[in-house]
Amino acid sequence: MSELHAASETAIRQCLALESDESCAIITDDKREPIGEALYEVARDITDDAAIVRYPPGETHGSEPPAPVAAAMAGADVVLAPTTKSLSHTRARTEANEAGARVATLPGITEAVFTTGLDADYDSIAAHCEDVRTQVAGADEIRVTTPAGTDITFGIGDREWLSDTGIVHEPGQMSNLPAGEVFVSPETATGTFVVDGTMRPHGLLEDGQTLTFEVEDGFVTHISDDEIRETVEGAAEDVGDAAYNLAELGIGTNVAVTELVGSVLLDEKAAGTVHIAIGDNAGIGGETEAPIHLDGILREPTVYADGNPIDLPDA
Repeated sequence: MSELHAASETAIRQCLALESDESCAIITDDKREPIGEALYEVARDITDDAAIVRYPPGETHGSEPPAPVAAAMAGADVVLAPTTKSLSHTRARTEANEAGARVATLPGITEAVFTTGLDADYDSIAAHCEDVRTQVAGADEIRVTTPAGTDITFGIGDREWLSDTGIVHEPGQMSNLPAGEVFVSPETATGTFVVDGTMRPHGLLEDGQTLTFEVEDGFVTHISDDEIRETVEGAAEDVGDAAYNLAELGIGTNVAVTELVGSVLLDEKAAGTVHIAIGDNAGIGGETEAPIHLDGILREPTVYADGNPIDLPDA
């Protein structure tokens, strides 16, 4: 519990900078209650206007929480959400930010990832984010290649690159915790990406195991893995082609994450990696709404901005 308390102090005091005159809502579920309680105890020490809201785990990452949960999020100055299924790409999170809340989501968080991922210098992470963002800003085209066989090109168009620094001090800001990435919702993409790091539902892939995705004109057209394909097909029954949307390109900037551990939340932040996601991007600068957002982490990428290789952070 002392480790959970220390990580909670970092999250609430350094990352969210909760003040005594602010309200704070801790959103958690039945499987993440210890982390939620640790965060609540720290928040309660800072402000009398703190509450913890618990609900049954969502069915999928990106599925909307119950209406009372969404209302609690929208009504708070500060929101921290350690949940089994991600609230990052939900209307509830978007509406909370639009109402002025500072939001940190902790999707799929475990106690080990919480204590490890919050033991970091977030000022350093923010500096690495700024460096990467400077290199890619204004590029019309981003190409990613890897030794495993990835070769995919993204058309950025008018979409804005965003930074997930873990520093959430201004109204309307949001971040994952643990943090550390620069990301964009590309307007289009064509090529192949090969996941050889971490991806749900498999976790950390074994040596030599890969998951291959073919992409054409911004949509995934082939998925080599049966389980992931079934998940996407299930979402497509509700939203059609939106489930196959190539949603996100992200670049990890957290130099404290020195190896992949099987947690998408942590591994997508590992410095020197790239992650690519399928499904919803409406909450991160895109226009596609879907009940899924599936990230796959790629090892040893080379990233080109308008043909020029960029310097990636080195863990």
